[in-house]
Amino acid sequence: MTASAPEQTTAAPTLRDFGGGPFGIYVHVPFCATRCGYCDFNTYTAGELGSSASPESWLEALRGELATAAAAFAELPSAQPPVSTVFVGGGTPSLLGGDGLADVLAAIRAEFPLAADAEVTTESNPESTSPRFFERIRAAGYTRVSLGMQSAASHVLRVLDRTHTPGRAVAAAREARAAGFDHVNLDLIYGTPGESDADLDTSLDAVLSAGVDHVSAYSLIVEDGTAMARKVRRGELPAPDEDTLAARYERIDARLAAAGFDWYEVSNWATTPSARCRHNLGYWDGGDWLGAGPGAHSHLGGVRWWNVKHPGRYAERIASGAGLPAAGWEALTDVEQYTERVMLRVRLRSGLPVEELAAEGRAALESVVAEGLARVADDRLVLTDRGRLLADGVVRDLLS
Repeated sequence: MTASAPEQTTAAPTLRDFGGGPFGIYVHVPFCATRCGYCDFNTYTAGELGSSASPESWLEALRGELATAAAAFAELPSAQPPVSTVFVGGGTPSLLGGDGLADVLAAIRAEFPLAADAEVTTESNPESTSPRFFERIRAAGYTRVSLGMQSAASHVLRVLDRTHTPGRAVAAAREARAAGFDHVNLDLIYGTPGESDADLDTSLDAVLSAGVDHVSAYSLIVEDGTAMARKVRRGELPAPDEDTLAARYERIDARLAAAGFDWYEVSNWATTPSARCRHNLGYWDGGDWLGAGPGAHSHLGGVRWWNVKHPGRYAERIASGAGLPAAGWEALTDVEQYTERVMLRVRLRSGLPVEELAAEGRAALESVVAEGLARVADDRLVLTDRGRLLADGVVRDLLS
């Protein structure tokens, strides 16, 4: 996970023991060929980095961080569980090429035991993939691919500053399936200025023709500091309309449901339980994970830390032998852990056990159910279709 956090000089995190659930590893690849106008992730183009960092120096530093983390975890009271999931994200991991991604997985295996049934995912930009790329990473041990499609409408892709051609994502998904990947995801963004219902239908037609077993769909969020935010502020683009976003979400859900996809998280649909992204479920269920790479976030037993963001500084910290390259860390209080548990688990189709709600949350539950935003099934709070549209509001009610 790579959400922004203020960098600060800090001592190494004071680690707590493993939480007892599944353990995953996230690897952040900070490189992109170009910067998309809506993106506020910790990414850098070659021109922005200059000579301060490269894929080679990043991989060397990654190996060092993995070794440092493995040594630190070995000092904890309980034995480290096998790694159940790996997720390589970015940025654009596919810019490393098939051999580069194979090297990343080899670096993880050199320090950490992987479970026999480990889910190993990489994100990829359709334009930097090929049949040979998918064959190489499948042979290396990757089991799942997530492709950034965003839209099948060329004018929508232009507004997003995406570089791939509209048909390439579908072609890449088919190539991945042909290479032996059972689990392939396509990412959509809806609500882009200028997108029509017909544009969205075109995108959904393309997704459903690709033979994938997982779809993620996210409403466009105009993040401060991005090129898109500046265009909206200058009046060059309209801000996304909330009513339009809700209508688009309902359209997506209806089309996917009719095609055999079930939602399991508010923004994610899968054809079978085995197609669900186990790594992301680890986040949503409050699991433990190591986040390796510049700006990556980690969580272990209620302690969270985040790495220095710039790839050059990240490599320098590793080379210095100063321990984990953390820019900051925090030990979550019981109240903070409760808040995050409610925020995340409410969004899951499996729901939130009612018994986990504090007294205030149980008091609010009655009104949430009366308003048709949630139901209680098997002693779990589960969002209704209408509640999914207002999930953030449901969380606020339960925590107020």
